[in-house]
Amino acid sequence: MALPGGAGPVAGVTGQLRPSRRDAGAGGAIFPGYGRGHRSVPIFAASEEGEVPFPRGSPGFSKRTMDSGTRPVGSCSSPAGLSREYKLVMLGAGGVGKSAMTMQFISHRFPEDHDPTIEDAYKIRIRIDDEPANLDILDTAGQAEFTAMRDQYMRAGEGFIICYSITDRRSFHEVREFKQLIYRVRRTDDTPVVLVGNKSDLKQLRQVTKEEGLALAREFSCPFFETSAAYRYYIDDVFHALVREIRRKEKEAVLAMEKKSKPKNSVWKRLKSPFRKKKDSVT
Repeated sequence: MALPGGAGPVAGVTGQLRPSRRDAGAGGAIFPGYGRGHRSVPIFAASEEGEVPFPRGSPGFSKRTMDSGTRPVGSCSSPAGLSREYKLVMLGAGGVGKSAMTMQFISHRFPEDHDPTIEDAYKIRIRIDDEPANLDILDTAGQAEFTAMRDQYMRAGEGFIICYSITDRRSFHEVREFKQLIYRVRRTDDTPVVLVGNKSDLKQLRQVTKEEGLALAREFSCPFFETSAAYRYYIDDVFHALVREIRRKEKEAVLAMEKKSKPKNSVWKRLKSPFRKKKDSVT
């Protein structure tokens, strides 16, 4: 199954679910460039006190500090301070599993007890496609009463993961509201977004089909994944895909600027051209 405009096959969405792997961005995406072979190896996971990647000040804001078991798991080949920092924002209705997805990505742990998030920030340093990346991840509240800082983190964020639960149709309908909110704050439809249908392990409770998720992703022109935070299916792939989207759009912007800055034949130059030819022929 392929999308118009050169999009690649739908890998890992219509087939059987497989756990995300550290060494490959395997499957799940509907856009090209997210398949097997992309190396995305976590090399460091930590959250240091005093460093807040997004605006703070809303009630209950916290900066999670990972336990020692989630800290160094490798080494980075790039000098310190040269890694690109990416500010990612988790969006979606309450209870869809945003916090569980983030915890699984950061620490490979699934929180058994549901603790409604107000606002949590996480940091992790990884390699994606052999390039180092420092991720600042803001896990936001889905409940309406926790929206005081929303405009600020919408402006600060560079990429957004919009989540819904496949077991909750209401959360699927709210996806459009979050997408519209991004546009209202940023005034562009070109913001990097990844759409996620979580809780794919609860097939017997499914209320939203894969086809509905794919159709919405086509409308948004963004990658789409069905994930399971409980079993860690495609969790890594979601975050890696968003970083790739940010990188892709940045490269497109640079190319557009370079193209725009190239000197073009001015009107005066075009007007002079026939006279120059005429003069040369007389000579």
